[in-house]
Amino acid sequence: MTKAITRTQSRSQMLVALYASIVTFLTYATVYGFRKGFTVCTFEGMQFLGIGYKTWLVVSQVIGYASSKFYGIRFIAELKKIGRGRIILLLSGISWLSLLLLALIPAPYNIILMFFNGFPLGMIWGIVFSFVEGRRATDFIGAALSVSFIFSSGFVKTVAESLRIHYNLPEIWVPFVTGLAFSLPLVLFVFLLEKIPPPSEEDVDVRSNRVPMPREMRKRFIAVFFTGIVASISIYVFSTLFRDIRDNFIADMWKEMGYVNQPSIFTKTETPITIIILALVGSMILVKNNFRALRYSHYFIMLGFVITGISTLLFVNQMLNPFWWMTLVGLGLYMTYIPFNCIFFERLIATFKFPGNVGFLIYVADSFGYLASVAVLITKEILHIRLKWTTFYSYGVMILSIAGIIGAIISLIYFSGKYKRSNEAWTKELP
Repeated sequence: MTKAITRTQSRSQMLVALYASIVTFLTYATVYGFRKGFTVCTFEGMQFLGIGYKTWLVVSQVIGYASSKFYGIRFIAELKKIGRGRIILLLSGISWLSLLLLALIPAPYNIILMFFNGFPLGMIWGIVFSFVEGRRATDFIGAALSVSFIFSSGFVKTVAESLRIHYNLPEIWVPFVTGLAFSLPLVLFVFLLEKIPPPSEEDVDVRSNRVPMPREMRKRFIAVFFTGIVASISIYVFSTLFRDIRDNFIADMWKEMGYVNQPSIFTKTETPITIIILALVGSMILVKNNFRALRYSHYFIMLGFVITGISTLLFVNQMLNPFWWMTLVGLGLYMTYIPFNCIFFERLIATFKFPGNVGFLIYVADSFGYLASVAVLITKEILHIRLKWTTFYSYGVMILSIAGIIGAIISLIYFSGKYKRSNEAWTKELP
């Protein structure tokens, strides 16, 4: 009888994990429809104060996104479990309205609208992840949610470019119309998202209880793990920086490399990356020991930087064609980026049994990552670095791949040393 009950519970937990994986993936994929539609447009010949109009739009949105991440450090850390679906729909609605106003208000006065598009969208990931963290299956569910970044980025661009070509849309209307295509699916998936059951007692026992983190608890966490957090966030900044540039200017790079009016090219590169990352990261659910999983995630990140650096070196030396370079550099960057969103911080909290939630750590990391992205874009324009995006990106990636590997080694050494201490030893460090 006991074995039968155990098998039934195990089957039920597998079904919940599968359901949560599919729903969170689809929910966040539709959210991208309100965020990335404009990136297929080049706005060629448009400038403001000597800076390309598209660069202004990207910077405005990323500043909004970065501001949202700083605000979200508190908002997500203290998020309650009531009304989360309504919050997602409200934030998405505000971002969509901003895209409508972007199309109606003439340039350059509409640039500020991308800030109001990015700010609300920046809080949605933390809300969606709050439905699924703290479970034994969180590695797999989180991997499904996180790879939606990859798939949806390519899929949304394909949809946006197809809409632009098929309906002969003016570029400025492409973002709003793309959002329209994703609006009804978002309502459905948010409804399904709220049907995900809470973590079981066994989940809480294995992964620790996930609770809101008031200010004092957040300060205490930072104080205890300061060196490791600085090292890991540095890695995340490197990967966010060049993932974001690739995401926003991939259409420009494809054009520079001779791929014009090919909507499917975005999906052709991102779909295999999605499948590979999902398989690799999702397999971490098989690693029961939390510290071992944390250690493996460091190896995973280092391998990603190696793939990114070597593939770019081959491309620069004309030993790799553009399609395979864009695929491999994307794979490597997502291997460094995705673990933080579903394994790294999740297993960090579970390893040391510190009361809190993953959303707080992700938003601390994201805030600095997007801030760095803004800084690089602005610096490129202020210093009048007129390199093609392909050239600028490839040389930057090689440099930061080396820095990322060094940061991962420092982080691994720190957390390995921390783990060797007993609970009594590290709790004495609490302020």
